[in-house]
Amino acid sequence: MFGRTLASFAALVCLVGCSPDGMPPSDSARPLGPSGISDLPRAATLSGPVALATDSANVIVNMLDNCDPDTFNAAIGAGTCIGSGGMKFDDFIAQLTKLGFVGSWHFAPKVVHARAGQFLVVNRGGEVHTFTEVEEFGGGIVPDLNELANVPNVAPECLSLNAGDFVAPGQTFEEDIEADEEEKYQCCIHPWMRLNTRVSKAP
Repeated sequence: MFGRTLASFAALVCLVGCSPDGMPPSDSARPLGPSGISDLPRAATLSGPVALATDSANVIVNMLDNCDPDTFNAAIGAGTCIGSGGMKFDDFIAQLTKLGFVGSWHFAPKVVHARAGQFLVVNRGGEVHTFTEVEEFGGGIVPDLNELANVPNVAPECLSLNAGDFVAPGQTFEEDIEADEEEKYQCCIHPWMRLNTRVSKAP
């Protein structure tokens, strides 16, 4: 049953988020081509627990995972994982069952102190993810993952996704940072992937 649910989800992501050449639709306003990654300065990659925006332009957030393509594609469907990670699917499920999360599936950093500007979100993993602003953290669009992550209540924002919200491996995504408030973001596929943003007034 679990495999069937995930396989149905994988087909949905491909149908909603992919064009015939395997990339998100070109008419989407937010995803950018893979060249966006190669243009990023090496120093811009943030992997620490907290990031402080150095200006009001872009804050870099990395989407990370560690999927093993052979076992994930065998369990869920071809194209689910195109990375070179080392975590086998059974180990992923075992860790998620035990802990309610899988640590190598995360946003880096997890907390951002920023001024108004934009997030530049980079998918450096092997699976599709979303970077969805939510009022409160909750479950995502894969019921079995919600159950294992102990988040049965789906975040309402995850129920109104469109094709442009799905960020394929190697792609980037832009999201405005609004001033003077705290914002929450999560992946609507892997709902333990979360980020808190504390936005301060510009000087």
